[in-house]
Parts: sequence; C-alpha cells; structure tokens
Amino acid sequence: SQLEEMKALDIQPSFFANHTYYWGDWHREVALGGKRADFISPQATAWSLGLRPSAHNDSPVVPPDMLRLVWSSVNRRTQSGDILGPLERIPVYRALQQVTINAAWQIGEDGDKGSIEVGKRADLVLLDGNPLTADPTDLFKLHVVATIKDGKAVFGSLSDSASK
Repeated sequence: SQLEEMKALDIQPSFFANHTYYWGDWHREVALGGKRADFISPQATAWSLGLRPSAHNDSPVVPPDMLRLVWSSVNRRTQSGDILGPLERIPVYRALQQVTINAAWQIGEDGDKGSIEVGKRADLVLLDGNPLTADPTDLFKLHVVATIKDGKAVFGSLSDSASK
C-alpha cells in the first residue's frame, strides 16, 4: 500500500537493492519471515505501478559497486544463493535505467545527464561486456574499463577501451 500512496503523491522510491544480497537470508530467517522478506525493495511492483524507481548502494554500508547493484536488482540472490522475492526481479534494462536516467530524473538533472544524447554531459562508463546480452547471473563480473567525465577519461583509457 505504501507504493500506491507514493504513486498518488508523486513520490519516487530509491531502493537499496543490494539489501537482498547482503542481508536477505537474515531478513528471511530471523527478522521478517519469508513473505515479508520477499517484498524487500519491491522494484517490479514499483515499475508496474508506474513509478520511476532508482537504486542505490548506501555506501559505506556496502561497497559502491554499481554492477553488483544491477545484478541484485535483476537476480535478487542472497548470499546463500536463494532468490529473495522472485516476483520482484526486474529486467536488466530496467535495472540500468534505475542507476542512470531514473536517478538523474529523481534529482532533477535528467536534462543534463542520465542518458546518452546530443547536448547532454558526456558522463559515462565503458564496460568490458554488454550488460544487455551478458548472462544475467554474471552481471557483477563485468568490469569498468574506462570512466568518462565531461567527455574526458578520468579512469582507464579510451584507446585501450576501443580495442576491447
């Protein structure tokens, strides 16, 4: 019901999606029980209600690993390997939207960043694989090979990245 209230009030959620991985087993077995634990970070439900959720790591609580965050949103695997809330898994494209355009939109900066378009800032990362075609269970194995900020490489090398 909170998500429906958020929709009515035009409040957009930001989910700590890695919660399912780092503490999902504990929530299921100790704190909440299976039914309530399955609804932690209900990303699929949020999308189905027409919300524009984002996802965050809440560092330094967990490492600032965006690919693990995308992986968690897609797979919802706990540390024991169980799936916590299988109905709340989302497609890779939606998970990427949560950490790019939706995050920029939530803070009012989507006109300047969050997607690759003419006239926007050139802030992006180059990965060593395509998250849209990679095996979803291996998304966290992708690596950033270059980071571009305002059109300039601040990590890695664009020439090295072009050959990969």
